[in-house]
Amino acid sequence: MTLLRLSSPHASLRPRYDIVVVGSGYGGGVAACRLARAGRKVCVLERGRELQPGDYPNDTLSLAQEIQIDAGPVRLGSRSALFDLRVYDDINVAVGCGLGGTSLINAGLALRPDLRIFQTGRWPAELNDDARLEAYFQRAEGMLRPALYPQNAPALVKFRALEQCAHSMNLPFSRLPTLVNFEPLANGLNHVGVAQGTCNGCGDCITGCNYGAKNTVQMNYLPDAKRHGAEIFTGVKVSELAPIANGWRVRVRTSEGEERALEAANVILAAGTLGSTEILLRSRARGLPVSSALGHRFSGNGDMVALTYNADVPVNAIGFGKAGPEGRETVGPCSTGLIDARGGRPLDEGMIMVDGAAPGAFAKWLPALLATLAAATGEDTDRGLGDALREMAREVESNVAGPRVGAIHRTQICLVVAHDDAAGEIFLDGERLNIRWPDVGRQAPFVRADEMMREATRALGGTYIPSPTWHELLGRKLVTGHPLGGCALAADARDGVVNHRGQVFSGDAGTAVYPGLYVMDGSIVPVSLGVNPLLTIAGLAERCCELMI
Repeated sequence: MTLLRLSSPHASLRPRYDIVVVGSGYGGGVAACRLARAGRKVCVLERGRELQPGDYPNDTLSLAQEIQIDAGPVRLGSRSALFDLRVYDDINVAVGCGLGGTSLINAGLALRPDLRIFQTGRWPAELNDDARLEAYFQRAEGMLRPALYPQNAPALVKFRALEQCAHSMNLPFSRLPTLVNFEPLANGLNHVGVAQGTCNGCGDCITGCNYGAKNTVQMNYLPDAKRHGAEIFTGVKVSELAPIANGWRVRVRTSEGEERALEAANVILAAGTLGSTEILLRSRARGLPVSSALGHRFSGNGDMVALTYNADVPVNAIGFGKAGPEGRETVGPCSTGLIDARGGRPLDEGMIMVDGAAPGAFAKWLPALLATLAAATGEDTDRGLGDALREMAREVESNVAGPRVGAIHRTQICLVVAHDDAAGEIFLDGERLNIRWPDVGRQAPFVRADEMMREATRALGGTYIPSPTWHELLGRKLVTGHPLGGCALAADARDGVVNHRGQVFSGDAGTAVYPGLYVMDGSIVPVSLGVNPLLTIAGLAERCCELMI
């Protein structure tokens, strides 16, 4: 499937726009769409490339080419690679790099946070209950189109395995609202006129959908923005910005190495938690007065992952990649089931667990990798000799015949979203962005999340493999795919970087803001949400855009 190309060549960049939107994920996509619809001349700048269905990695070699790693003194891979992995002393962060941002490589779970989140005292008064966001959640859902895996679709083995865990833990279980299209569309076009496919259950959501079935921002907000006149450019990285007499000067560097400056009456930073915070940090270092709260309240959104390896029951959680799903038992989307452990608990003790699927591009590494991890860090349930022999036989089967049989076919991927204290700090360490957050992995919510996943493993009779980095020798280091904070919402500049409208405070105290400078992405979220954050980010951006217009 080939989509209409959204991006334009760099030669088409104009020297000035009404609005420059930096970034193209959930926040940037919303901003580009709503402001273009309002008649503004909008320019979208995205550091990554524009990928089409069929361009996403589906085998080991193509996946390796789509990984960039920033580990301080060591940097590997192309700066335009799809998977951007940042290795820091206290936490690791994974984000997407491409037109559509992290929406290209996430599981697409459109969940609303616990309403108590907005009553913690860490939000501006204008946002202190979820009713204030209800209309904007609905607006975002209307564009992103979340759906439940259909009751009449082929049964998913991994869904049943997760349901077994929920029953064992006596916790509520339900289907997940997922940004995936499950039904054939009239004339093959979606609600914004984009050609879109139907999910075929390949299980490769998190390496990018090669069948055009995933409702990424590239399938809705961005094409709608272009249809209403927005100009979109990829391979353009923003370094800093500065005020000028009639707006803002934005310094950029293109993928060809050209450095230039654009002017805009308004700038909307939507480059993600790391990107937007870095741009403001660099701008502050060059003289732009910004709140001293900049970089603070960083959160990993309570993310944690673990595996139930070589269970007693089949799971079928390995995507098909290059092999394709034809004639095979369907894996389904990355995540389809939800165990909800929020009800009846204090807010910071609540958490959710969902199933996951390993993409086919990664599959050939799994038998050897998981067998090694199980031997080194795995914790087996109480097993007799017969059980142990059967487990060994299944492990040999996976190593000989591949990941879709044996031990790997019986491995459940557990993804938990809990809470953290949102007390991390993003800062510039010389020219490199860094994060300071000592001992975050030892916080009580992660201990509880670990125990929840161990209970799931006991329910399935497998070997528990925690995240390899969440080990005492590594300081209980976490990995997050949901970074939040750094430009937190607040009532004034003493406590945050932007007001409830997303406007950037123009100093270190008070409520004065810069005319025409906004942040609209996950960096403005002041707390961990306890659920996947995409719907909250999109809803907040919808609200900011309405107020801006």
